[in-house]
Order: sequence, then structure tokens, then C-alpha cells
Amino acid sequence: MVLSPAEVARFLDCVSNLKHRALPASCYAAGLRLSEALHLKPAAIDSQRMVLRVEQGKGRKDRYVMLSPKLLEILRAYWRAARPQWGWLFPGQKQAKPMRPEAVEQACRQAQRRAGLSKTVRPHGLRHAFAVHLLESGTDIRTIQLLLGHRSLATTARYLRIATRKVCSTASPLDLLPHPVPAAPAHF
Repeated sequence: MVLSPAEVARFLDCVSNLKHRALPASCYAAGLRLSEALHLKPAAIDSQRMVLRVEQGKGRKDRYVMLSPKLLEILRAYWRAARPQWGWLFPGQKQAKPMRPEAVEQACRQAQRRAGLSKTVRPHGLRHAFAVHLLESGTDIRTIQLLLGHRSLATTARYLRIATRKVCSTASPLDLLPHPVPAAPAHF
């Protein structure tokens, strides 16, 4: 099950460590895979154009994703507090390597418990929430495909099944006509 926007906010509020909050916030705010977030470098942040450069994502493809103003605030606060070295935005215990996925997963489990969420929260689930929330807010599927870095539109289209609020609230084209359609005698 995909987290609601309120559940995402509650989850992020319960991540105690600033680095551990900045990383899942990046997954949600930009639709990043965990591996993509872990391999971000400070130079990937372009605050002039408000984009993040994802280098060598899945399929060894580079892409640009949006950099939300709120994420930029979170990343700047983290940067001021941590001043990460060795080129990684999220370095691990051994500074020359990025943070390990297991450490992020553990931080997510702890924050999920603190937030009292029954749904499992994983970094990849935040990527799913990103896609579904964009769909539900009216973003076209092709744009979401580009942001997620999917090669095939069919892969992105899987999110349509999950975005129930969008499907249920969509008006029929008949209801959008300027004049009511007169009822014809029923012959069926």
C-alpha cells in the first residue's frame, strides 16, 4: 500500500537523524531509487535551475529530476550540520563509500514505529508514493515516466492502478459538456 501525503509527512517528522531524514526526503521529493539517492554528490544539486542530476541511474542512464524548494532547505540544513567529505552527499561509516542501504532501511523501520504507521515504509515505497501523488495531483504520465527514469511507459502505467483517488474523482467527458444531453426514449 502506498503512503498518503499525510503519512509521508508523519514519517519524515519521526526520522530523528538529519542525514537519515534528508535521504528518504530525497527519495520522496525527487522520486529517486535508494541507490540513486545514496550515490548523490553535492555537485548534483543545481539550486540555480532547481534540479538534481542523477548520474548512472538504472540502465546506466543520467537524468535530471526536480529539486523541490523544501528538499533544498532540508539538504542545506543537513550540509551545514554534517559537512560530508569524500565526495558523497550521504557518506557511510567508511567516509570513502556512500551510506549502506541497510542503514537507511533500519532508520526507516525506526521512524515507521515512532510514527505509529501500520504500513511498511521503505525508501522504494517513498518513490512509489512520489509517482502516485503526482498522478493524483494531475501530472501527466509521460512527465512522471521521465522523472522516474523509466524506459517504458508501461512500467510507469502500473501506478495508474494505485492512484485510485485520481480515477474515482475523474469526471466523465459527458459531464463536462456545456448543455445537458436530452434523454431519449429507452428502447433497450
